[in-house]
Amino acid sequence: MALCTTVAAPAAADGGTTTTTAKPTIVLVHGAFADASSWNGVVERLERRGYAVIAPANPLRGLYNDSTYIASVLDSIKGPIVLVGHSYGGSLISSAAAGNPHVKSLVYVSALMPDVGENGMSLAARFPTELGTATNSVPYRAGGVHGTDLYLKPDRLHQVFAADLPESTTRLMAVTQRPVATTAFSEKAKVAAWRHIPSWFLVAKQDKTINPDQERFEAKRAGSHTVEIDSSHVAMISHPQAVTDLVLQAATAADSARPSLPATGSTYDARAETALTGLAAASLVGGAGALLLSRRLRRPAP
Repeated sequence: MALCTTVAAPAAADGGTTTTTAKPTIVLVHGAFADASSWNGVVERLERRGYAVIAPANPLRGLYNDSTYIASVLDSIKGPIVLVGHSYGGSLISSAAAGNPHVKSLVYVSALMPDVGENGMSLAARFPTELGTATNSVPYRAGGVHGTDLYLKPDRLHQVFAADLPESTTRLMAVTQRPVATTAFSEKAKVAAWRHIPSWFLVAKQDKTINPDQERFEAKRAGSHTVEIDSSHVAMISHPQAVTDLVLQAATAADSARPSLPATGSTYDARAETALTGLAAASLVGGAGALLLSRRLRRPAP
């Protein structure tokens, strides 16, 4: 977890307007198969601009469990917050921000952005990718809980996940990857915070993990301020300056950036949600493998 405690007047970024005298804390939430170090290049740039930054460890155990954990991290922060999510982390920030008035902006980096009642599986079915042949499923047990983890196949990680990084780097990523429980993609969103909080979206045009058309669909539906770059799925690693620039826009934007979208679904506070356990129907980060893997498991969601 990276933390800088400096609080000062914000520096204006291109496309943004300063509205407060205190800089927000930037919270960076990583996605599946990764850890918080994937944000290192962005953290360094934000801290040089004087921002407090926190990059918590995402448990990767399921949407309800993980969003509750991220919500607890947000509760520990005083002052305004800009909440940033990559990949599966986008699902988490959409839930974790609910009921927290300090979250001023949401930033999605080649991310999942489900609406109420959606999950990674349902979005993957509409927007297939190459990810379906790039994962292995491995049963796990921990503390009396049984489930299934997904891993990226080491020989496919470079092509599907991080094609614009050196192969020497992706070999290390394959060895050190953190698996994600299938419940991360089978559990349905109970809230969509982007309907009430201004959002920014970075579309990775060379993404083979989440379909770029899915990213465009999500961003358009949310009325997000959107940029597109030639990047693989891991834009925060291969293009940290572009990601930093978008975060700075969100951090300095005026309140007029707030979208005017109708509320959907019932009110949900991630702080009150307890983690669900058990084996769920399998899915992937956002690729076509959601359907393939679900046939292999044939197990209902909890």
